[in-house]
Amino acid sequence: MAETLKIVIPMAGWGTRMRPHTWSKPKPLVSVAGKTSLEHLMDMFKTLPEPENVEYIFIVGPYLGELQVPPFIKEKYPNLKAHFVVQHEMKGQSHALALAREYLRGPMMVCFSDTLMETDFSFLANEAADGVAWVMPVPDPRRFGVAELNNDGWVTRFIEKPQSMDNNLVVVGCYYFKSAEKLLAAIDEQMQRGIMLKGEYFLTDTITMMIEHGAKVRTNQISTWLDTGTIEATLDTNRILLDRGADNSSEAATRPTVKIVPPVFIHPTAEVDSAVIGPYVSIGANCKISAAVIQDSIIEEGTQIKRAALKRSLIGSNCHIEGQTDKEEASSLNIGDNSSVIHP
Repeated sequence: MAETLKIVIPMAGWGTRMRPHTWSKPKPLVSVAGKTSLEHLMDMFKTLPEPENVEYIFIVGPYLGELQVPPFIKEKYPNLKAHFVVQHEMKGQSHALALAREYLRGPMMVCFSDTLMETDFSFLANEAADGVAWVMPVPDPRRFGVAELNNDGWVTRFIEKPQSMDNNLVVVGCYYFKSAEKLLAAIDEQMQRGIMLKGEYFLTDTITMMIEHGAKVRTNQISTWLDTGTIEATLDTNRILLDRGADNSSEAATRPTVKIVPPVFIHPTAEVDSAVIGPYVSIGANCKISAAVIQDSIIEEGTQIKRAALKRSLIGSNCHIEGQTDKEEASSLNIGDNSSVIHP
């Protein structure tokens, strides 16, 4: 792939399904299995044919995204070629891409920030199609968008939130386009024609218009698609990622007075004493955990937990939980950054 590949990562949504965590940070900066979901997303692109020949465009929301994402990227990825675009009005996916047009030329990808999947992008070095949509069959496709294929395997159209369950080939939120210019032309036409759903311009409608104008779009099927769009989905994704390599149980088990039930991730700077941790627990940097039993939970950095039993919990950064409950009756908590739950 001789031309520079542009990767657009839209992340400007309000993240309402991840409250209260998204009151204080954008959804991609919520942790799962020892990293932010944004870092897990960036790890996916290591299989690109020429990862050094890539530019990233992050489309962020006003205030939290605008303030927090650029410094985060610059700290974690100091050598990354990155641009930042602010979407002040939530008018949908296509609208977000139109805002980034000054950076878009030649081949490009769009990958939404809560789309974590197992795939190999190396085939893009020889990709001949005008577009590729990553898809996965699911039992119930009705809350997603699906790709409709003809007998030759080419996409004929995309359908948002289908009423029928006959076609379960769901688009997971990752796309490749040979020509950014053609995509932008279709977005302009979409907006001129006012093709919207519930006040938003959807990218699947844009691609359907490209197909109507002769573009050849195919699918690339995957078998693993992880979701970090809700609290429950994030906890489920934490379990899967710990099972698939994020686990550092062997290192964590060397800590005295701590019983580890694998898999877990405990940051090296976290202090854990007189505790039972696991299974499926992620503990962030600089946490202090003592006299606690924790399972199936995510504890973000800087949080202190003492004399508490937790399960199926997502605890934000710099929280304080103490004497929360009897250890034999673990509780499920969902609390955002800088919160306290203290029982005498």
